[in-house]
Amino acid sequence: MSTGYQHAGVNIRLGDEASRILYEAARQTWSNRSGRLGEVITPFDDFTGIRMIDIGSLPPGTLMAMGFDGVGTKVEIAERTAKHDTVAYDLFAMVCDDAVIRGGEPILVGTVLDVNTLGGEEHSYLDFIRALAQGYVNAAQEAGVAVINGELAELGARVQGFGPFNYNWCAGVVWFAQRERMFTGFEIEPGDALVGLREQGFRSNGLSLVRSILSTHLGDAWQTRSWNEKKIADWVLTPSRIYTKPVAAMFGGVEGEPRAHLHGVAHITGGGVPGKLGRILKPRNLGAHLDNLFPPGEFVLYCQELGSVPDNEAYRTWNMGQGMIIATPKPEEVIAVANEHEVETRIVGTVTGTPGITLVSRGVFQNGKTLKFI
Repeated sequence: MSTGYQHAGVNIRLGDEASRILYEAARQTWSNRSGRLGEVITPFDDFTGIRMIDIGSLPPGTLMAMGFDGVGTKVEIAERTAKHDTVAYDLFAMVCDDAVIRGGEPILVGTVLDVNTLGGEEHSYLDFIRALAQGYVNAAQEAGVAVINGELAELGARVQGFGPFNYNWCAGVVWFAQRERMFTGFEIEPGDALVGLREQGFRSNGLSLVRSILSTHLGDAWQTRSWNEKKIADWVLTPSRIYTKPVAAMFGGVEGEPRAHLHGVAHITGGGVPGKLGRILKPRNLGAHLDNLFPPGEFVLYCQELGSVPDNEAYRTWNMGQGMIIATPKPEEVIAVANEHEVETRIVGTVTGTPGITLVSRGVFQNGKTLKFI
């Protein structure tokens, strides 16, 4: 009986090839930072070599931070469809968009991809790795970041999911900020306009509830069903919109000039509108009235109705049509920059001097009704 590494579930040749695929994809992203802060320097140009950046020219008052996040259970949707080329959008949206809400510009991203198996010599899953890598390239370009590395490991039964190829994907982001441009929450004023940036899908949050609804009402093989002339799994897999470039352009990033007057930015992920908008309003004990929200995407509404999810719970779980909400005294500037990046925006409400959030629902069951959140 063989006791070799391959017999233990790790194929070294496939692992090296998969690592090379991710490295070549990462190399394609380095041009995103060419001539700018974050330009990648490679003293040893191979996939095992070191990569670094020169930060010697940063002005006084420049701060650096890191953030970490993952795709979460949305990878199961990719596993169900064998479609992996959009997952990187969800990964990059989670880490990069969380940087700009602090007033930081994300520069470098590194990831860790843990898979159960890369398959065998006769049937490998390298095509899935290539799809993930292509997503790398596309999502990094949309976020304007360079991928500095991509770690991969075959972990066997330690990673499980749907079907034969399973994985978890997490990332870290390095971001820089000018101290005076950072958002603390204390900049927000009563009367500030709240501008929404539209999102059609679920992003990468609340998917456990979505999967529970679909499996309960449509069966375990819900991914094979269709709705509105499209596979249900493809609806759920709608990639997250990455807002990094337009928002960084608004406040000027690290090196540019501000083009819009921002007081605060909320990334509407877990906790929904009340949770994430409420967080940036809390330092000054302010509130908000939202009377012109974007409607949720059509499939979000379908899931809400199918699962009989009350509107107030839906707004606490999903983004319900707003991927970000920006507090600003000059909404026309925010809208102009967002339009240049083809992000749909509009004034969705106003900051109030009274704590608590009220919103006019665009959900299924209380559409047009005012909901209150403390």
